[in-house]
Amino acid sequence: MLILGIESSCDETGVALVQTTDEAGCDAVPRLLAHALHSQIDMHQAYGGVVPELASRDHIRRVLPLTQSVLNESGHTLQDIDWVAYTRGPGLAGALLVGAGVACAMAAALDKPTLGIHHLEGHLLSPFLSADPPRFPFVALLVSGGHTQLMQVDGVGRYILLGETIDDAAGEAFDKSAKLLGLGYPGGPALSRLAVRGQDDAFKLPRPLLHSGDLDFSFAGLKTAVLTQAKKLGDALEDRKADLAASTQAAIVEVLVKKSLSALQQTGLKRLVVAGGVGANVRLRSQLNEACARRGVRVHYPELHLCTDNGAMIALAAGMRLQAGLATDAPQAYAFDVKPRWPLADIVAKIAA
Repeated sequence: MLILGIESSCDETGVALVQTTDEAGCDAVPRLLAHALHSQIDMHQAYGGVVPELASRDHIRRVLPLTQSVLNESGHTLQDIDWVAYTRGPGLAGALLVGAGVACAMAAALDKPTLGIHHLEGHLLSPFLSADPPRFPFVALLVSGGHTQLMQVDGVGRYILLGETIDDAAGEAFDKSAKLLGLGYPGGPALSRLAVRGQDDAFKLPRPLLHSGDLDFSFAGLKTAVLTQAKKLGDALEDRKADLAASTQAAIVEVLVKKSLSALQQTGLKRLVVAGGVGANVRLRSQLNEACARRGVRVHYPELHLCTDNGAMIALAAGMRLQAGLATDAPQAYAFDVKPRWPLADIVAKIAA
């Protein structure tokens, strides 16, 4: 089967085409044939963050040209497509509606079925597109935008939540701290680049819930501590900005690494998957690799170009759900809705005992 995937949950428009394999079972992974992505970063930079209305309008402009680009690259036509998948949520309502509307209209014109995909499940399964794909079961650290979660993943749709953030997520801590330092948008990558020039122990910043004994996260207090330290520095902030950035990154990474190791210990699993935008952070990857190597744990990441939101992960998740027989809720009349707030637990498969 050929599956076209469309991602439009926030500020990236992504389209991809995957082909499912003939083999059955949980180890069968669809093959990525082509994908195209447009980022709206340049457009939103002037506003210091994503403007939802502008994001939606830009998705409208980009999605069809990107679709044609993917078809051209893969050597296929619209008539070859068997399923059309799209991001149903969570995300910005207007942005989601663009992808859902285009996907369902396209499927109706082709007389093909559609499948709405959970954005976070796309991130969660994206490492299966890497050169070193994982195998079930594993512990997953999902650090994407406003989400920071640890899960036990036993198969497609078989997810057990182990811990999550109770306030700000890791990505928000990066972005908000960067804004306090005047680093602009997108803040997380800018803070990480600046941190390379600083000393990560220059400032003593809190590690919220580091010793809580559970697997939950909290980063709102860290953001407040960065603000307090920036105010204390006053005019000296410019000279110490790299040190404060490095100290902030070190605090976030230490919490993520320790909680991930605790999750592995509690579950007894020896495989860790890291997915989502923060999963591209070089320091996080380095420290996780070192810590897991000492414990005999394999770590898997998506390819760097697939850490951001993209259509490939949506098409992949749809393909894996179809192969696992978990696409029974696919709409037949091309009616659609979107779910700006959509707990991942809502899509967990009901596995017979």
